Amino acid sequence: MIIKSFQSIEKIPEGYIINCNPGQVKLIFMTDDIIRIRVSFDGLFEEASYALATTAWPDALDNLFAGERTRIEPLDVAYEENNASLFFKTKALRLELQKEPFAFKLYDVDGQLIYKDLDFRAYEKDHLGRNFHYSAVDYEEDHFYGFGEQNGSLDKAGRHMHMNPRDSIGINALHGGPTYKHIPFYIRINEKHGHALGLFYNNSYDCVFDMGNERSGYWDSFCYYSSEGGDIDLFLLNGPDVKSVVNRYTYLTGREALANKQALGFMYTTMYYGELNENCDQAIYEILDQFEEEGIGIDNFGIPSGYCTGEEDRLRYTFTWNKKRFPKPEAFIRTLLERGINVIPNTKPGILLKHPKMDAFLAHDPFVKEVSGQEDYVGRWWGGPGKFVDFTNPAGRKVWADMLEEGLLNYGVHAVWNDNCEYDGVEDREAKCDKEGLGGDMAELKAVQANMMAYTVYHKLQDFYPNERPYILTRCAYAGGQRYAQTWGGDNYSSWIGLKNSADMTLGMGLCGFSNFGVDVGGFAGPAPDEELLLRWIQNGIFYPRFTINSASADNTVTLPWMYQAIVREVREAYRLRYRLLPYLYSLMYQAHVSGTPAMRPLFMEYPDDRETYKDKSESFLFGPSLLVANILEKGLKKRCLYLPKGSVWYDLADRCQAYAGGQYIEIPVDRSSIPMFFRGDGLVVYTDDIKHIKRDPIRELKILIGTDAPCAFDYFDDDGYSTAYKDGHYALTHLKVDTGERVTVTLAKEGRYEETYERLELNFIHKQKGAYWAKVADKLLPQCVTRKEYDLKEEGWFYDMNSRICKLKFKKPECESYQVQVSFEKFDLIGMEKDP
Repeated sequence: MIIKSFQSIEKIPEGYIINCNPGQVKLIFMTDDIIRIRVSFDGLFEEASYALATTAWPDALDNLFAGERTRIEPLDVAYEENNASLFFKTKALRLELQKEPFAFKLYDVDGQLIYKDLDFRAYEKDHLGRNFHYSAVDYEEDHFYGFGEQNGSLDKAGRHMHMNPRDSIGINALHGGPTYKHIPFYIRINEKHGHALGLFYNNSYDCVFDMGNERSGYWDSFCYYSSEGGDIDLFLLNGPDVKSVVNRYTYLTGREALANKQALGFMYTTMYYGELNENCDQAIYEILDQFEEEGIGIDNFGIPSGYCTGEEDRLRYTFTWNKKRFPKPEAFIRTLLERGINVIPNTKPGILLKHPKMDAFLAHDPFVKEVSGQEDYVGRWWGGPGKFVDFTNPAGRKVWADMLEEGLLNYGVHAVWNDNCEYDGVEDREAKCDKEGLGGDMAELKAVQANMMAYTVYHKLQDFYPNERPYILTRCAYAGGQRYAQTWGGDNYSSWIGLKNSADMTLGMGLCGFSNFGVDVGGFAGPAPDEELLLRWIQNGIFYPRFTINSASADNTVTLPWMYQAIVREVREAYRLRYRLLPYLYSLMYQAHVSGTPAMRPLFMEYPDDRETYKDKSESFLFGPSLLVANILEKGLKKRCLYLPKGSVWYDLADRCQAYAGGQYIEIPVDRSSIPMFFRGDGLVVYTDDIKHIKRDPIRELKILIGTDAPCAFDYFDDDGYSTAYKDGHYALTHLKVDTGERVTVTLAKEGRYEETYERLELNFIHKQKGAYWAKVADKLLPQCVTRKEYDLKEEGWFYDMNSRICKLKFKKPECESYQVQVSFEKFDLIGMEKDP
């Protein structure tokens, strides 16, 4: 069936029902920038979404998501009609419904066409029950970004991708798929007009995105989305820029949970140290001691699933403890917490038939059912046949929460690692799920299970530790999962291709609301990384919000940051850089929490008017708005080519802040220690040298790198990093604003009641043209230091460093909440000092 033509239109409270030949379309204008087009061939329009955090209609799951879902009033948009079309207009968009052949076209307020359905074949349901949505595409000018966790380059033009969460261990990092996530959202941009548009399909069935891979001589150029069931439930999310699209998408599906600060520190884990015959706890103590000895930071330790294996059969029984491996679990967890290490035990939703707690599970009837709906479904699992907890069933969530408390939280655990939650062992897609009493099957709910597992753990941690921010890791996720958990790229393969793909995968996830993401540094599966690959992956991995080494190498080795002594110095330097940048990263994660904007960003996110950023293949990215990172991603490189976006001057932080004009490709020499970073001339970066261990080390001196080429601003966020007190105003949000000219003025204005720990500040102004004349803090002149030695010895003062041409100021933190720092770069003569400060 293909919708051929418009028949009639009728008004409903939320918007319109459009009767077609065949099928119906529900049209809702949620806001001026968000339009819902839902196509149904059965006319049922059931509303029961696990993904949405914002709706404009009643939904069967509203009570389930009370507290995290908001219902807004839809716009009442009138239409105009002529013989060929109907026209709907908001303040930002103009939507045309073409009557025959049936299709939608979308224009911006200036009349620029930014989206168009494919004529004669826009909406289709085939003989197998699959839905198809075809849209017009320009093969030369269109770019497609997002799609969650997909392998290959960031731009998915020309790709054919399948979304169906799989336990895809060791998958090919260039072409492999499907992977672990199901996030049916993407952003399309046409180079000619540069207008960004987001498309989200509110549908959890297995799906395919074909972005111009298929061709046909019978149709205009096209791309398409296809789902195995449900409706074509499309949300069009206006830009005009990528940041606005991501903001609207995360408004629709929920903002990312505010990161626990410690979760941004390094996490180490490996299957190996959980599989020793006995005394795994002692081995972990020794590894943590070696981290201290090597001077390499660690804040989190993931306890692999070996802790819950049977003492005789070595099979995994979640929520039990192997007492040979961990004789005293409570003492072990307490010891790590006292050392400032977060303990994150692995849990899995499959329950082996011989699980010692099976009777307790069965008493709640919590499992996915056979097609008949009567018997529990039994499928493939680790070590043999198993049953699978149905997290769309309140009984399933209840028993899991109870087991979590009994088996982990009562031992002192504060963080949880949800693993193997793709439900790949449920082969029959007609297996039944509860779906909150509505009834459903795995065809629809397979991808949803991981979100609801994270939901269950999130709410249990909230109940058990009411003043703490839940910290959860999940391997699988569906749209909206960013509301609950940090996630990662699964069991990746150790290879140079895997390293090269990791940044693009992290960028793609960030565009889909999952900023708190990373991949296993060095690779999880395959052989141990060689010396060069491990170093380059660590140097890249320090920018992933989730910075973790985890391995199950095929050659019986364990990946450790110091495993190659020849590179330990460079490894230490990379770790130090990660911890130096923690104030900046934590502020970026706060931005992701409030607006959706990710920490790692493609160049075009900050420079949408530079068309070259859409075509750039140099594999660089922006870390926040102000740092361009161009890491070494290929073996044996001696030179690195990269593109610097037009609109800013860029300063090479590894070469005395050498300046480069934007809008050009450059080539720089690199060596083993290189982590190429370029600072934006109108940027701000906050950092510190004080943190070696997040739980233990407060910031005593806050440092700020400041560009003086043009006005700029940045919000520096801090709080205790762990509690929910920020919701009650116990945070410090310092608005940094730079006004440039001959006198550069930095305004620091704090809001919030949190008392920062830092006592001193150092401001570093990049100013290549000339040195400073004078400097003031809160209207008080700072003394000038003639030499760097004098500057280092004084508690307050300023010094112009000719080597880097940076004007450095250090001073005690003023007692007032808001103040200004001024530096004069005005002309003066050596006789009269003609301008008085």
